[in-house]
Amino acid sequence: MKNKKIIGFVHSLVMLPIMFTGLTNSQIVQSTFVQKVTGQEAAEVRALEAERQIKAEAIDTYFAKRDMPLEGMGMNMVIEAEKNDLDWRILAAIAVRESTGGKHDCKKVDNNAFGWGSCKIGFKSDAEAVATVARNLGGNNPKTARHYDNKTTLQILRAYNPPSIVPRYAEQVISIMDAIGDSDLAVVTVVAKS
Repeated sequence: MKNKKIIGFVHSLVMLPIMFTGLTNSQIVQSTFVQKVTGQEAAEVRALEAERQIKAEAIDTYFAKRDMPLEGMGMNMVIEAEKNDLDWRILAAIAVRESTGGKHDCKKVDNNAFGWGSCKIGFKSDAEAVATVARNLGGNNPKTARHYDNKTTLQILRAYNPPSIVPRYAEQVISIMDAIGDSDLAVVTVVAKS
């Protein structure tokens, strides 16, 4: 919950210049809508970014060691998982299980390393595929929410590929997740300077 507040705060900083187009910098600063960043808030944002970087590097390292085409998508996967309240490793692990990290992605459509839609749905880019799969697995698409909303990682994976179709699918993906990194990756603490 705290991470979501920090993310919302960072997003508000990005949106302020857009909301106040045409105003000078001094007018924006004087606005009552500008939020002041305290030393502690800034430290929390830096810690969140450092944690994201560590997770992204763990994913990219896993892909690189195995010469997988999705190397470099780690940060995208971490951010999309975070936005959709998913385990940070799930997208990478599904891509590994479904297509060996993009080596053997869907043949009839473009940019689908996830086997999404039984390989009948293509995407403009790998980033679009990551965002779409994350949104659906997080229960944030009204058309698929009944399958994924308010479920544990194991339940999500069993909905993604039921045991009646692929008997040990969820366990295989969880094993890959564990190989990528620990779910409770140590949070980097950044001490605010006074």
